[in-house]
Amino acid sequence: MSTEPTFGEELESLTETYLDRLGDCIGLLPDLLDQYRAGEDYESTLDEIQEIESECDRLNRTINGTITNAGAEDIGLLNSRVHFNTSSLISFYGSLDVVANLTERIGQELHMIQPDHDNACFERMVEMAESAADGMAPLADVVVRFIHSLSTTDESDTLTEEIDAVRRMESECDELRNGIITDAFDGAVDDPLLYREFAILLDKLANTMEDVTDQVIVIASNEPGIVTEPDPQWE
Repeated sequence: MSTEPTFGEELESLTETYLDRLGDCIGLLPDLLDQYRAGEDYESTLDEIQEIESECDRLNRTINGTITNAGAEDIGLLNSRVHFNTSSLISFYGSLDVVANLTERIGQELHMIQPDHDNACFERMVEMAESAADGMAPLADVVVRFIHSLSTTDESDTLTEEIDAVRRMESECDELRNGIITDAFDGAVDDPLLYREFAILLDKLANTMEDVTDQVIVIASNEPGIVTEPDPQWE
């Protein structure tokens, strides 16, 4: 009897490894901002973010290759839902990789621009980074369970609570973004456009995380047993 992992098992394992590293990447963003604010050695944290982002790129390419290079015999009947959604899954994993890319970009912009950090705008930037980092746990839970359900023909799961948690994170970041922009243009800082751009970048990070859950909802809408939206009759 073969001990080689099945296609589904390999995809799940790669996804879990990828999400662990993605979580490490975004989890360093609040640390980076805190270290910058405190005048500490934030450059080493930025180096680590950049290294993890590169690793995430490699893992993402491996996942895409695993999906696109597998033939019908490799995938098998148990993973027919993955095969049916190949194109959508490639786009889905691409959106996940944008999370790592944006995290790296925010760190690089901070290093290049070095904005003043003794103001309310920067404080809200830290809060946005913390909120996005906290949102990674429910997002990873959604993705792991979603891929597991897709990799079988008889699995069912309800992901509504975790998706709602990601949505709440995105809404919180919207409010913080608005606060940064309002304060910046009310005279709280000397260069309001600079803080506006940071607010937009951080908000784009949160939006991308929510976009991943939106893609889960779209794909799951054609897959019986994967529940992503509450039943209206219970609302």
